[in-house]
Amino acid sequence: MIIRKLVLFAALGGIAAMLTASPSVHAGASAVPAVSEPQLIDDAAMTAKSVRMGGADVLPTTRTIPHWWGSSVDPNNGVSYGYNMVGANPYACSGVACSVTIETDITPILVRVGGRTFDGHDVLAATLASPQFEANDYGATPFATTGALNAPRGPGGALSQDDAGRLLQLQDATMRAQFNKTGASRYHLILHPNVLPAVVIDVPANHGTLLQSGRGVVFADINISWWSSQLQNLLTKNDPTHFAVFLTDNVLLYQGQDVSNCCVIGYHGTRASGAGGGSANSNGNAQVQTFAWGSYISPGIFARPNGGTDWALQDIHALSHEIAEWADDPFVNNGVEPWLTPTAPQYGCTSVLETGDPVVGIGFAMGSNVFRQGPNPNGTQSADGYYHPEDEALLPWFMRTAPNTISEATQSPSANIGRYTLMGDLNQFASFHQPATGCQ
Repeated sequence: MIIRKLVLFAALGGIAAMLTASPSVHAGASAVPAVSEPQLIDDAAMTAKSVRMGGADVLPTTRTIPHWWGSSVDPNNGVSYGYNMVGANPYACSGVACSVTIETDITPILVRVGGRTFDGHDVLAATLASPQFEANDYGATPFATTGALNAPRGPGGALSQDDAGRLLQLQDATMRAQFNKTGASRYHLILHPNVLPAVVIDVPANHGTLLQSGRGVVFADINISWWSSQLQNLLTKNDPTHFAVFLTDNVLLYQGQDVSNCCVIGYHGTRASGAGGGSANSNGNAQVQTFAWGSYISPGIFARPNGGTDWALQDIHALSHEIAEWADDPFVNNGVEPWLTPTAPQYGCTSVLETGDPVVGIGFAMGSNVFRQGPNPNGTQSADGYYHPEDEALLPWFMRTAPNTISEATQSPSANIGRYTLMGDLNQFASFHQPATGCQ
């Protein structure tokens, strides 16, 4: 354990030394967009959302990231659901084979739209220093989202109590809690970050604009179809055995033609070679590239002042959402019995195993954040000195497992024994103290 920590810290220190300006590659339209004034968007029109891209079948011969296959029987309908997940099989691995490190290639994207530049390189150091890549103690958190529907901040408490005192990356802590491989367990999923050269994307005026939140924060709003085509083009040179991460700063997406149909904050997906860039027909020795895009979100875009509405929707919230979903559904084809939750009505009735979707906007405080911690442009204060990872729904919630003997126990004794989200008791919404409910 101690050796693993030292290696992780040394790797992060080496990455931090690389954060001088890196070479850039140009992608997208060549003409720099004309200057435009940002449009004020009403808070009521801003709904944080994530989508999935592509989907691919994998075989033992497929060249891709380390993963394992498992299955669970849903007692509600009697159906056995199979799934691929990243890392080692927690039920079958032993010794050092239980600890898997995934090379994670981070590409900062410099986005030029409406005469402004949103540079992913600006948020790179803060992202690398965040719980996503830096190690923290997940035994407790000072603050967590309350059970109110507008998701304000409330007091924290015990989090992953069985891992108290152990320094872990965010996704490592999440996977360990999900399979109750806490404490002295040698089970780990570690992300080793590699910073690739930055990429420049110029956004034409008909595919992107500038919006301004009610707190005065200006952000980019780009058409999701156009943006996705740019990322697919960038994926052609990535190593499929690595996890590709595209990092942007205050870049959000709209769906359809209405720029106010906002805001997709991130997504994950696949690109399969020779199969239409991510179809479900990848076979044989094909390469399947897994990837995620997430935007660093400045305080004051979603988060209201003083721990108010959407308190946790800032900094790495989007990236933590996508990386957690990648870990539990790397090839974008894990299906479950349809579910619906009042905490995320924007997804409707859905049958995907997407761990972040049910709990979008619900999160907790972790680590120490010194980046962009001043007041919002209108003088209010949304930043609070912490990072804000998203809570994540766990496999037993989707599989209707009750009692839940799969995941780490809840902080206080409960009838179902195990937790259904990473936050456990700290997630105060009743729908996450029991398995998912069905829908049609």
